[in-house]
Amino acid sequence: MARSTNDGAGPSRAGEASGSGAGRIKPTARKSTGGGPGAARKTIAGKRLPEQPPNNPGQVPKKKRYRPGTIALREIRKYQKSTDLLIAKLPFSRLVREVAMEMYTDYSDGAAGMRWQSSALLALQEATEAFMVHLFEDANLCAIHARRVTIMQRDMQLARRIRGPWGGLG
Repeated sequence: MARSTNDGAGPSRAGEASGSGAGRIKPTARKSTGGGPGAARKTIAGKRLPEQPPNNPGQVPKKKRYRPGTIALREIRKYQKSTDLLIAKLPFSRLVREVAMEMYTDYSDGAAGMRWQSSALLALQEATEAFMVHLFEDANLCAIHARRVTIMQRDMQLARRIRGPWGGLG
């Protein structure tokens, strides 16, 4: 360790002449500005420019990552604005026909098929989606009441139990 040239006549500050000779000048610590290769550049106006990606032809640039929950909130807003049906029409139609055929063959011995109007299937799908949305709203309230944000099976069961056997949209 280097010694300063202080002659003992009291404390001396760096860079100040003391007694018989000039004291040692200590370098002052400077805050790093992160001026490495990945640092953002400043323009004359003081605004920062975006980072320039390195020119690596073999690498794919990183995809932007959103904070957790941002995309979920965006989807919630999107689906709350829309009025279109969320269940695909053909799979819903097949399910309705299958259930109706089971019911029809249970009550009659014939194997004749049933014909459906598209407006009847559409009305059933509208009612089904409205029922499910209302059920999920009630289940969400049950989860919030339990101080949770995740809907569980018991929330759905409680919502259906509170509604009663004929619990529709009312």
